[in-house]
Amino acid sequence: MPRLPQPSSSAPSAHTHGLQRSLSLFDLILTQILFVVGSGWVGFAALLGRAQAVYWITAMAVFYLPMAASVLYLNREMPLEGGLYSWARIAFGDFPGFLVAWNIWVYSLGVAAVILFSMPSEIGYLLGPSGSHLAENPLASGSIILGVLVLLTLATIYGLDFGKWFHNLGGGAIAIVFAILILLPILAILRRQPIHWEPLPIVLPILNRHAFATVGLMMIGGLAGLEYIAILAGETRAPARAIGRSVQIASPIICMLFILGTSSVLAFAHGPINLIAPVPQTFRLALGESGWGNLLAIAAIAALQLRLVGTASLVLTGASRLALTAGWHHLLPRWFSRLHPRRGTPVNAILFTAILVAIAILAASVDLRIQQTFQLILVASVAHYALAYMAMFAIPIVASATLRRRLPRWIRFSSAVGFVSTLFSLIVSIFPVVPVASPLGYAAKIVLFTTISNLAAALFYTLRSRSPMP
Repeated sequence: MPRLPQPSSSAPSAHTHGLQRSLSLFDLILTQILFVVGSGWVGFAALLGRAQAVYWITAMAVFYLPMAASVLYLNREMPLEGGLYSWARIAFGDFPGFLVAWNIWVYSLGVAAVILFSMPSEIGYLLGPSGSHLAENPLASGSIILGVLVLLTLATIYGLDFGKWFHNLGGGAIAIVFAILILLPILAILRRQPIHWEPLPIVLPILNRHAFATVGLMMIGGLAGLEYIAILAGETRAPARAIGRSVQIASPIICMLFILGTSSVLAFAHGPINLIAPVPQTFRLALGESGWGNLLAIAAIAALQLRLVGTASLVLTGASRLALTAGWHHLLPRWFSRLHPRRGTPVNAILFTAILVAIAILAASVDLRIQQTFQLILVASVAHYALAYMAMFAIPIVASATLRRRLPRWIRFSSAVGFVSTLFSLIVSIFPVVPVASPLGYAAKIVLFTTISNLAAALFYTLRSRSPMP
């Protein structure tokens, strides 16, 4: 079978650089569940009320399935370290590829910041009433965030053969927690608690700006992520086959957990839903603050911390590998592609990424309340991710004829649907789903930040192309 044409400065292979193929199919499946199934998204979906299942199913039809198809086939043809960045670079050239890498990298920084930012709230639920104000205590919450960031940075430097156990534990933990979450309404009914539970409500949705904004976040923020593990294709055993298989096996599990998990949140929601920690809130409402129910709630909330730690570890790893691969292509200084002499990890890229995550948390926290801060970081990250996804969906449609001939014809249609859905998500998700002083001003911040960020990337690339990169 003929090879695809490569750009003028193709990267050396992962093997050439000594990267170890540490990831098996089992690791990939758990990592897919870990990265896609965020506990916060069932809180956002619960804001849609009984129509949540219809919205989830619609989002899965127009976004998740096209995403899964694109990841499966593009990775099969280009199983390369760097994932979507490498696909875009081969399809469109250095500059578009660099912009894709930039947007995924900024997204990764935002996700890591959101995860670390949410940990004090999650731990507050773990501690019960005595920890209810933990997230509002700057010294306590700052210590937790900084401590976890330092530990994850050291673990990422140590290597993926160790770090993958964070991912596996986190993926297993979130699957178990969601399984318990789904069973909580049944337990409540057996205990004669007064709840109204509909596992799969089919209710016509009310279409308004708030609903559109929430669904936009659910698509690119909640359902996206199947391609992220492809960043580590050079460290995966048989990546062309294994990554595709992980998509096929994990996808039905992911979809079921989201829909049924949201139904459980709604069953116990008698007041405002905590968008930072909706699952711990639901466990507390269902199981109470004392007795065996309290112990089960503590165990479940503790398991969620494993998921947060695992996801933060994964995004730090992914962001550093993007910088590593861009360094191979001479799109970043070679400083980013220097490996640890013993562990074979891009230590400079890891440290640089960790520092930027800390700065992002500090900068976004100025003059905003906690849930507004959480959403601001989240939506700014989602906007960057949406731009990268639009590039992914464009590959089967407008890439070179050589590449398009090697893809199924029907994938052009599914990619067009995914492209339009992503564009819709990008447009509507800039409007806040929590109360803010000025919705228009809030949206302007997201648009301005995303625009300036990409202009900065374009400027950096232009300056780099005019002078040799050290």
